[in-house]
Amino acid sequence: MYIFRKFKKIYEKIFIYFIMKDKRIIIKNKVNIHGVPLIDIRNKSKLIIEDNVTLTSKNRGYHLNMYGPVKIMADKEQGLISIGKNTRIHGSCLHACKSIIIGRNCLIAANCQIIDSNGHDLSFDDVENRINTKGIAKEVYIEDNVWIGANSIILPGVRIGFGSVIAANSVVKNDIPSMVLAGGNPAIIIKKYRKEINNDSYSS
Repeated sequence: MYIFRKFKKIYEKIFIYFIMKDKRIIIKNKVNIHGVPLIDIRNKSKLIIEDNVTLTSKNRGYHLNMYGPVKIMADKEQGLISIGKNTRIHGSCLHACKSIIIGRNCLIAANCQIIDSNGHDLSFDDVENRINTKGIAKEVYIEDNVWIGANSIILPGVRIGFGSVIAANSVVKNDIPSMVLAGGNPAIIIKKYRKEINNDSYSS
């Protein structure tokens, strides 16, 4: 078991070395990789990872079961994924056709899906052609200090405001303002929080 863990750590270091060789991937400083993520950056797309980002793809030591590794994919022309300083992503998928911007100090729990395109158009006027459509991409913005609970889906065009929390198993199809707890399918605001003028702490 010790040898196996040692081998995995060496493999992770080799993986980091090779992704840093890809000019489409910009790592500003340290990145913490636990397990091996699937990183797929194609064409003229770009991935930017700020300092001290954590990507967790292994179940050992994590409090939930992850169904798969972290998957980061930008496969269209000029696609962009940016992950802010200190953000942690666990066993989740980010797929950008246009852009997914994640702020600083965010927590993205296991098995989340963050996508800026649905992959296909509804195409009800020509359903036989639906399989040939690509869908329209709309930017996704997740502001600083957001916590997204496990198994949540963040759909195209959504902005989640500063400090908000998305409850587990939610489907977010509309913008979520700052400093709220939201959840459900579709996600709605459950509770609002406000910042005290003379106090740095937040209270309901």
